[in-house]
Amino acid sequence: MFGNPEPTTPPDIGGSLSGVSHASVPLAVRLRPRSIDEIVGQQHLLGPGSPLRRLVEGSTAMSVFLWGPPGVGKTTIAAVVAAAGGRRFVELSAVTAGVKEVRAALAEAKAQLARGVPTVLFVDEVHRFSKAQQDVLLPAVENRLVTLIAATTENPSFSVISPLLSRSLLLTLKPLEESELSALLDRALSDERGLAGAYQLSAEARTDLLRFAGGDARRVLTYLEESAAGAEAMGVTDITAEVVAAAVDRAAVRYDRSGDQHYDVISAFIKSLRGSDVQAGLHYLARMLEAGEDPRFVARRLIILASEDIGMAAPSVLQTCVAAAQAVALIGMPEARINLAQAVIACAMAPKSNAVIVAIDAALADVRAGRIGAVPPHLRDAHYAGAKDYGHGKGYQYAHDAEHGVAAQQYLPDELADARYYRPTGHGNEAAMAERLAMLEQLLGRTSE
Repeated sequence: MFGNPEPTTPPDIGGSLSGVSHASVPLAVRLRPRSIDEIVGQQHLLGPGSPLRRLVEGSTAMSVFLWGPPGVGKTTIAAVVAAAGGRRFVELSAVTAGVKEVRAALAEAKAQLARGVPTVLFVDEVHRFSKAQQDVLLPAVENRLVTLIAATTENPSFSVISPLLSRSLLLTLKPLEESELSALLDRALSDERGLAGAYQLSAEARTDLLRFAGGDARRVLTYLEESAAGAEAMGVTDITAEVVAAAVDRAAVRYDRSGDQHYDVISAFIKSLRGSDVQAGLHYLARMLEAGEDPRFVARRLIILASEDIGMAAPSVLQTCVAAAQAVALIGMPEARINLAQAVIACAMAPKSNAVIVAIDAALADVRAGRIGAVPPHLRDAHYAGAKDYGHGKGYQYAHDAEHGVAAQQYLPDELADARYYRPTGHGNEAAMAERLAMLEQLLGRTSE
């Protein structure tokens, strides 16, 4: 069914698939897959019987939202659907199209459907459409006047109206793995549509291109194309690391995401923040991001550090780090570098305390050592029938009825009555916490240490 069908030519309306017949078509466009089996990556969405495969084969009518970072195949999938034949293909770019263009495209789709010709409508950058523009699409999607394929780099839950999203299938595309990008480089080097065997790529140059790509297929092909042009200008056919660096104008950051550099750099990053060196923290952040480290990994480590090394000395830093992690998920790179940098600065400059991790680890150590003890009777559940016969809840003092809202009664089991886990430092907000804790201990009738 797939073979090498001739792709249909979408109307020239300013989208990614239109106006690509001129002589200087980029390598990434020339190598765009002609069938679903040529697509590199996204195998979790392309297996037998999958929605995307059924959509390409024309065996189903549905509307889908393709959500993922740049260069992972959103436009490619639309191009494959366009080439599958049997359906009219129309492309709109949310960057240039307005309500008028959307209405015109849908009116023509309705007329074509009356003649028995279904329409696939591809909307690129759909998150840029206003609510009014998205509302125009709703009846056509609901009544299946068109098969909508909408591509977005932003979380549709926040950028697409709920009625439109609920009538469509949301598919999440992943950044390409290095092995997948490497296979794409091999195809580009040998394919007649690509470099047709005219150049050789050294192992070091390949490694650099994969690092620069950051999971983006379009980027890795663009960098390869520029490197080939640079080699041609030098009169050579070997694309070396030096040729890549000169063509891309970017230094190769030696960083193995599964080796020593990964562990050494993240270790230096955390220790710099713990040591309150904001300049070093920003350096190691930049080093990781430039090398293609997963920004979600960096965000997770910041969240951990916010409690492990700062804690109650500056409790708002945890909120900043969680917000940065959410920003990474919502907007992705490269914009999320700003949010991560804000979190790094907040972590580095905050007063430090490890009292939180010391407290929970000490409590866990007691539990694991068997120092558990029975729950005091007055704290046990007294809501079920017969509980009072066992003395459950007897003598319990309701804290809100006590002076200062603190009821002086035993809360810990007898075996742990004198346990002290949380020991606030005198740093930042925790200095006030130390005073507060001393007062609470006194109100609870405990002796201070």
